[in-house]
Amino acid sequence: MAATSPEGSAESLGAFDYVIVGAGSAGCVLANRLSARADRRVLLLEAGGDDRLFWVHVPVGYLYTQGKARTDWCLRTEPEAGLGGRSLNYPRGRLLGGSSAINGMIYMRGQAADYDGWRQSGLTGWGWDDVLPLFLRSEDHHGGDSPLHGKGGPLRVERQRLHWPILEAFREAAAQCGIPKTDDFNTGDNLGGGYFEVNQKAGLRWSAARGFLRPVMKRPNLTVITGAQAERLILEEGRATGVLFRRGGRLQRAEARAEVIVAAGSIGSPHLLQVSGIGPGAALKANGVEVALDAPAVGANLQDHLQIRTVYKVEGRHTLNSRAASLWGRAMIALEYAARRTGPMSMAPSQLGVFARSDGRQASANLEYHVQPLSLDAFGAPLHPFDAFTASVCNLRPLSRGEVMLKGPDPRMAPAIRPNYLSDPADRAVALEAVALTRRICAAPALAAFSPVEHLPGAEVTSDDEMLAAIGRIATTIFHPVGTCRMGVDEGSAVDGALRVRRVAGLRVADASVMPTITSGNTHAPTVMIAEKAAEMILEAGR
Repeated sequence: MAATSPEGSAESLGAFDYVIVGAGSAGCVLANRLSARADRRVLLLEAGGDDRLFWVHVPVGYLYTQGKARTDWCLRTEPEAGLGGRSLNYPRGRLLGGSSAINGMIYMRGQAADYDGWRQSGLTGWGWDDVLPLFLRSEDHHGGDSPLHGKGGPLRVERQRLHWPILEAFREAAAQCGIPKTDDFNTGDNLGGGYFEVNQKAGLRWSAARGFLRPVMKRPNLTVITGAQAERLILEEGRATGVLFRRGGRLQRAEARAEVIVAAGSIGSPHLLQVSGIGPGAALKANGVEVALDAPAVGANLQDHLQIRTVYKVEGRHTLNSRAASLWGRAMIALEYAARRTGPMSMAPSQLGVFARSDGRQASANLEYHVQPLSLDAFGAPLHPFDAFTASVCNLRPLSRGEVMLKGPDPRMAPAIRPNYLSDPADRAVALEAVALTRRICAAPALAAFSPVEHLPGAEVTSDDEMLAAIGRIATTIFHPVGTCRMGVDEGSAVDGALRVRRVAGLRVADASVMPTITSGNTHAPTVMIAEKAAEMILEAGR
């Protein structure tokens, strides 16, 4: 395997034991755990900048960090046939902490069956009983130590600091439709309605950078470089020996004595491998990249949660729409946060969660609701001029599969992102069932006092064809891309069960891209777990 980058002309930064690409949810964990070994030199490269920005740490700041080049890669999908040809914004964090610095802060492990399914596919060591100790290791739970929660870990988990009557009414309405109430979504079975726990501390966002990276940045064996965009992996005779990156217009290289660990996320990781010559051979050649290794799985198997944003107008009750409509209302919201770090400025994007079965054939919950005391036409748009709530619902285990594919040899050119939402007929059926369940919940007695009236998709939408067209107009990503460097025991997988890239020595991928199937919930906590396990395996291999 020949070298695939002009590293000879690059300025050398020297040699490290481990070079980590990407300081997101996984990269921050890896930097912490690997540099805990004082005899190992660790380099962490981050394309974005520092995370010391006001809106990064104020929970509602996701409104001001997503879609901004300082903190977001500002990616977009290709036009999606299942969404009526729409192209979606696809936020990915571009700063220390990565997407954990701009995400919804929801702490959600998924279901035990997710991980047991991985183990049953042959991935020894990835079952629920295997990974639960890793979740506990990371966690600093507000409830303290218990068989299901950890205390003293780097990742703070707290209850949300707000209350809205409409949310409690929706939870009660779901219970009247047979969905039980729950106080803990992280037991291995998340069926039920309850309030999301969040990665916050005293009303401030608690990203992976705050929890894992900041406390260890002064370790003498850890070097963190921001503004360093990886351009290519250095490959020599079948081994990854370093990373070529650009910083301040200068081309530099870092050598890895032991391993290169790619932790650039489900979009960035496959793209970096592809521009380095590792990916589907025909596609690489067509885009001007010399093929170092024909690996069709790199960039394939993209999975994401597509949320259907149903909106209901309410009467006689205030939601955030009216509370934030006036200058006085906004001033009071700011004053409440300044005084107590509570209220709407402390809000995660979604507050109430409901996990339900779309039909009686499901062995476990396959739908997740994100319920909000507000409504708008699209993320980032103004709130509606009427009081309303949003009950977004997604299929937790979609069968549709997409891809991430380079568009050319330039590593700074964003790849093509094709989720192929609703391309599988089973996903379209679940989408229809999800809207039907939402309508039943909103017609339940507990919500009668709010007089809910369906605004989106609209009560006039009744036939399946009309509903699928309406879903295509209102559905959007919930920012959970996974699977594009699939882990597996088969030779066709991108990485093996130890996250080693097949047929390339000294190279691993450790982030959400390695998930063979998407977890049944939000994906930040599972990504942290994957990085914990990766660090454990890397250190064991390096003994």
